[in-house]
Amino acid sequence: QVQLVESGGGLVQPGGSLRLSCAASGSIFSINVMGWYRQAPGKQRELVAAILSGGSTSFADSVKGRFTISRDNAKNTVYLQMNSLKPEDTAVYYCTVAATVAGTMSVYWGQGTQVTVSS
Repeated sequence: QVQLVESGGGLVQPGGSLRLSCAASGSIFSINVMGWYRQAPGKQRELVAAILSGGSTSFADSVKGRFTISRDNAKNTVYLQMNSLKPEDTAVYYCTVAATVAGTMSVYWGQGTQVTVSS
């Protein structure tokens, strides 16, 4: 199994920055995709950003130019740098990975970390 531990959420003023981290551990053979989703109250969970093992990235239109995603393959860790935060970025942010364990690729989720953007 794979365990994901997220950190870095909190309260920030509009225009501020936060950096989320997510470390994967367990009997991991390889990790293909690492990414972040978010879910605001009353809304569906949406993809924020994703990064492939080779470094290719994708972003939701709403965060392009403000958020960056990176990964440290040696540490099985993914980061989400969030700049110029807006109140509409307020949500629970979930880390997700597609990892191969014992020959099987599965998707794993973190427990979520709250990000609140408010003055």
